Amino acid sequence: MSIPLIDLSNLPISNTVVNKIYQACHEIGFMYIQTSVISIEKLEQVFHQSKSFLNLPLAVKQQLEWSDSLSNTGYVGLKRERLNPNQPEDLKEAFNIGNKELIHSSLSSISLDENPIILTFYQNCTDLANILLQGFALALELPEDFFTSRHNEQNHTLRLLHYPPLQTSPLPGQMRAGEHSDYGSLTLLFQDGVGGLEVQTASKEWIAVPSIPGTVVVNIGDLMQRWTNNIFCSTKHRVIIPDDQRINQSRYSVAFFCHPNSDTEVACLESCSQQQPPIYPPILAGEYLINCLKATY
Repeated sequence: MSIPLIDLSNLPISNTVVNKIYQACHEIGFMYIQTSVISIEKLEQVFHQSKSFLNLPLAVKQQLEWSDSLSNTGYVGLKRERLNPNQPEDLKEAFNIGNKELIHSSLSSISLDENPIILTFYQNCTDLANILLQGFALALELPEDFFTSRHNEQNHTLRLLHYPPLQTSPLPGQMRAGEHSDYGSLTLLFQDGVGGLEVQTASKEWIAVPSIPGTVVVNIGDLMQRWTNNIFCSTKHRVIIPDDQRINQSRYSVAFFCHPNSDTEVACLESCSQQQPPIYPPILAGEYLINCLKATY
């Protein structure tokens, strides 16, 4: 199975595109999106800002250390996370920029508050996520604003990621990012050309997700899978350690995790319970996210 590429350049979304979105979400939970919402130039500026921060001395970054699941904001050091609880810690570092209320203070902490690039990018990602959420609603024959109205508090997280070159041999089973699924509704991923991202298909085969210039990688998260009673799938993915010269290269990526409002109850949609009864009990979106973060850290 290959990951489909869907053109979202023309709005409003046509019925043909809605059908393609449904098929991608149902069959593999991943897709490449072409969009004019985020330009290549804007993305290059964001990666430059990300590298500038993540290349600061460790002592400086540790002053801004991630401290709690509620804010989910700050610097996450190398090996701090274990996305796969059955394997060693991940070989990556990150800086989390929290929800809308925290974003200004987050950027101020790293002297980016006077630079509109990250703020504008956060809003661009929010706009693109809302377009996709509208597409999801149409694909599921719901009112177009069903999901966007439940995400209007912008409880999202922008994550700047760096996978450093390996100085020593990894432990058995250790990866740059262990096998996991994402926690929220959907994720937007922007990656450089180093590679390493892999997705697990329904047949348990791992396939590569290389960078395609001018596209965004989009994947479904756990809460959307719960909402749709597994009709949309939150797919396992990982970032492997290269077995060639790229092991000596840094890998950078930027992820935007789209989450519902914290007080939103995520329960099986009526239209998604016709083929099988609800698989998951209802849960508050904020409660689910905090529980996942506590398990990860």
